[in-house]
Amino acid sequence: MNDKLLEVEGLETQFNTPDGIVHAVNGVSLDLHEGETLCLVGESGCGKSVTVLSILRLIQSPPGKIAAGKAFFKGEDLLAMSNEEIRQIRGGQISMIFQDPMTSLNPIMTIGKQLEEPMLLHLGISKNEAQERSIKLLESVGIPQAADRLKDYPHQYSGGMRQRVMIAMALSCNPQILIADEPTTALDVTIQAQIVDLVVRLREELGMAIIWITHDLGIAASIANRISVMYGGFIIEEAPVSELYAHPTHPYTIGLLNSLPQIQVRGRKRLYSIEGMPPVLYQMPHSCPFAPRCKWVVEHCWHENPPLDPISDGHTVACWVDTVTGKER
Repeated sequence: MNDKLLEVEGLETQFNTPDGIVHAVNGVSLDLHEGETLCLVGESGCGKSVTVLSILRLIQSPPGKIAAGKAFFKGEDLLAMSNEEIRQIRGGQISMIFQDPMTSLNPIMTIGKQLEEPMLLHLGISKNEAQERSIKLLESVGIPQAADRLKDYPHQYSGGMRQRVMIAMALSCNPQILIADEPTTALDVTIQAQIVDLVVRLREELGMAIIWITHDLGIAASIANRISVMYGGFIIEEAPVSELYAHPTHPYTIGLLNSLPQIQVRGRKRLYSIEGMPPVLYQMPHSCPFAPRCKWVVEHCWHENPPLDPISDGHTVACWVDTVTGKER
């Protein structure tokens, strides 16, 4: 891989609630290289979205607070920047596609005006140049009659079209990193495939790096170079995509992959499910957060949270047990 664009170290994010402090992200460390696609996967509530929102300083405070950590982008710590400095990064060098395009677009502004705004702010071009670039961006994401559609409002676009507009907006300033927070969740399967193909094509054309958040392991397999699996606010396994799918090691990762339907299996077979419920993190866990749901659990798991340790080249896992042998490491 090429040089690292982003290095996150020991990120911790908390939320104050009437019931106590929720420890949403608990010491997450990750990196992203030029031209790479990193997928963050895991069930809802595991900390995927909070991790990337924290990196971009988009956590609402209060109730949220980034309690610890560093996030180096090209050598500068995003978490230590002033509000003005981070605003120059967001939307310009690092862009984000949010989960719901209907609530992410301003309903009372035309699509053209919303596309032009980041370019006028970050690129310093004229309004005419921004309008011409907006037309080209809409054409590049597959919206027909782009010049006429600039005058339309978000409600005049379908769900798939609105997501394409969000992608065009995210790409408008030629970002070095694109963060996509489950951008296909609200779309039907056909449109999902089109959006994924579009992002992959644009990544190859523009050479940007991508952090793609998803709970869909099928999508992750088709676009990722590396996968980081999250659970309970921790990264519990990370590996190149082919290695992770061929040799899943953490009990949670094994459970996730076993829960996928197997189309090559003949006859009727019940889908696998992971027993139990995800943790509610009102206290920082001092044991393995997956222990209550794990069939490989040993005594050590209840007393100490395992570190993320390498088990092969590029493959790290946080587990006290070798799930191949069933013995403690």
